Amino acid sequence: MVRSLWSAATGMNAQQTNVDTIANNLANVNSAGYKAQKAQFKSLLYQTLQSTTTTANGEPKPTTSQVGLGVRTSSINNIYTQGSLLESQSDTSFAIEGDGFFAVRGDDGTTFYTRNGDFTWAIGTNGGMTLTNQDGLPVLNSAGRAITLNRTYIANRITISQEGEVCYPDGDNNPQPIGVKIGVYQFSNAGGLERYGDTLLMATEASGNAINEDTNNNVRKSRILQGYLEGSNVSVADEMVNLIVAQRAYEMNSKAITTSDSMMETANSLKR
Repeated sequence: MVRSLWSAATGMNAQQTNVDTIANNLANVNSAGYKAQKAQFKSLLYQTLQSTTTTANGEPKPTTSQVGLGVRTSSINNIYTQGSLLESQSDTSFAIEGDGFFAVRGDDGTTFYTRNGDFTWAIGTNGGMTLTNQDGLPVLNSAGRAITLNRTYIANRITISQEGEVCYPDGDNNPQPIGVKIGVYQFSNAGGLERYGDTLLMATEASGNAINEDTNNNVRKSRILQGYLEGSNVSVADEMVNLIVAQRAYEMNSKAITTSDSMMETANSLKR
């Protein structure tokens, strides 16, 4: 009976993690570039009550007797399906259609990756314009450097092609590339990226090094869509169903604890 108490307790802890993950998904349903997460579980150790034995005829029994000792969270996976494309009124809103990520440079020089293309042109102290995210982190070009233009360019006339080329209209008002390209990067295992916060991700050994789409011809190229943002890929209906399932599983584990406690109380009340 003590085993059942601890097994049910691990089940409650696991379902609490499940609910925490679902709640975070629902909280970020309107966060641009957010990717949903899903908790995965696996069983703990098994205790052998009876090893392989023989029948009365001397033949080995086909199975053993083992009882499980609970469950634990094995991983929380990132789901990198494409989010909905949401039209934006901003000329510095960009959505990626494909498997790529934008890159931004942190204050400490760390490179972060994101699907959130809500950018802006920030005026620097040197008079130049730098493309940054909403936290002021510079967006990197295909060479890994900040995208900075001089003040002769008018921000609302700058366009970005689907290949990421920064363009500016010539005398005939035809957009022409100016030799700068927004960097788009992929990973061999995007699920191995580490979440940093603010929809930023960091490369790890599990994800592998970033693959520059501009210099690697072995990957399917992504498209950059100006005037759009990628919405989160959270399905509210699915998350609500998962929440109900997690709640019921939590209640059942709680019931198992109270049942085991009642059984122990009955055993303790026995008298000779």
